[in-house]
Parts: sequence; C-alpha cells; structure tokens
Amino acid sequence: MFENILGNDNIKKYLINCINNKNFSHSYIFSGNKGVGKYTLAKEFAKMILEDDMMQDYYELKPDGKSLKIAQIRDLQAEINIKPVVSEKSVYIIDDADLMTVEAQNSLLKTLEEPPKYVVIILIVHNESNILSTVKSRCINLHFNKLSNEDIQKYFIDNNLNIEKDSIDIFKVLNGSLNNINFIKDDYDELLRLSNFVRSLENGKIIEIYKNAEVFYDNHDKIIRLLEYLNVLLFENSYFQLVEIVEKTKNKILMNNNFEMCIDYMILNFIENL
Repeated sequence: MFENILGNDNIKKYLINCINNKNFSHSYIFSGNKGVGKYTLAKEFAKMILEDDMMQDYYELKPDGKSLKIAQIRDLQAEINIKPVVSEKSVYIIDDADLMTVEAQNSLLKTLEEPPKYVVIILIVHNESNILSTVKSRCINLHFNKLSNEDIQKYFIDNNLNIEKDSIDIFKVLNGSLNNINFIKDDYDELLRLSNFVRSLENGKIIEIYKNAEVFYDNHDKIIRLLEYLNVLLFENSYFQLVEIVEKTKNKILMNNNFEMCIDYMILNFIENL
C-alpha cells in the first residue's frame, strides 16, 4: 500500500493500520507544506476506505476563487446527509482547507461535532495557523514532513529526469517539496542565470551585476518564482540583509507597481547594501 508515494512513512504506516483494522476517524487533517504528498495520499487512502475503484461515494471540495465559502460548506453538508451508495463509508476531501473563511469553518464545525457514522472527512491544510482550534480539536492531525533529498532523487530517477545537478542545487530549489518541480524542468536556464547573478554580487563589479540582472527584466511572467529562488541563493550565501529587499520587491510587483522600476529598486538597493 502507498508504495508509489514518497516520504512520510510513519503516516503511511498509521493509515495502513487504520485500513487493516477498518478503524477510521470521522475526520482527519493532513497538514504540511505544499508538494509533500498530502493530497495524493489522501486520495489513495480514500480508495482503500471505499474499496471501490469507481469511487462512487467519494467527493472533493476546492476553493471557489481565493477562499472556501460558507455556501460551499453548506452544499457539502447537504451531500453528507445522503448515505453512501455502494460502500460502507463516504469520503469527503476538502482541498486547501486552510482557505476556508471563519464562517465556513464554524459551519463545518457542526458536522465535525456530530458526523454521521458513515462519513470520513479529510482536510488538506498547508497553513495550519489558519484553521480554528475548535476545528483542529475534532480531527486527527497528521503532520507531513518535507521530503528527504533521497526521496526527491528517487522521483527524478523514476521519472527519467536527467538534470545536471552539479550546476544547480535542485534540493535547495525544491526545499523538501515537489511543488516547484515544474520550475526545475521548465526554468533551468533561468536558474543558471540567477546563480551567475549571485556570483556577480560576490565580485562586487557594478557592470557585471547589471549585466547578470537581465534575467529579471527578461522574465516578467516568471518573476515571483525567480525571486523566491533568489532568496534561497541569497540565504545560502549569507546575504541576509538582501532577503528583505527581495521580499519588498515581490510585494511591490504583486501590488502591480511598475515592473522595471521594481527591479531597478531591487538592484540599486543590493548595490548600496554590499
């Protein structure tokens, strides 16, 4: 069971024990960083609970826009009151559950307090601090750790991804998660250019810094991801004073300030702080 899912063996062992004993809680929280396998494991766990390849008694709920609203929870509660069609249980996965509004969480709380016996609810949570303590107290919380470097290396081998790891530390880019895996595959050249930019900071030559800074001006559509990786590199190289500058630049861009002026601001502040 769960052989194809990377990492978090302790959680897999616990869930296998639940399956073997047919002893299921009415509600679980799968919490942890994005890209560590929470949703994948929840879906596989649901299949095991239902013992039905057609998954006829399986339901998913995702945010409507930037949040999960109380109306969505009320619709879900109406579904929950319907008994399973094929299986002994019905499984409900609420993805990005930390995006539930407070009103939605309080509405869900009523179901968590008195759930039907046939119901299993799994909340997929990335930011646990957004979940009310009253909701957490009524769920079994399984916290997912980051994936190990060995897990990530196995993913690359299993998926025939041949990347020259000597040029970029992919483990630092991914930071124990597969959430940015497409960044590695699609933006490898940009990552190399970012590494060159950080090396130019070490040399302190202004002309070279501006030359290598072209990677930012050339990638308007990818800039937030690039800045996030830039902070990884800056932190790794002990440029702690520059990390805050990058965060301010990100916020300015996200607030739709002039793109070129935002990058200019960042580069000038880098030079002043070196």
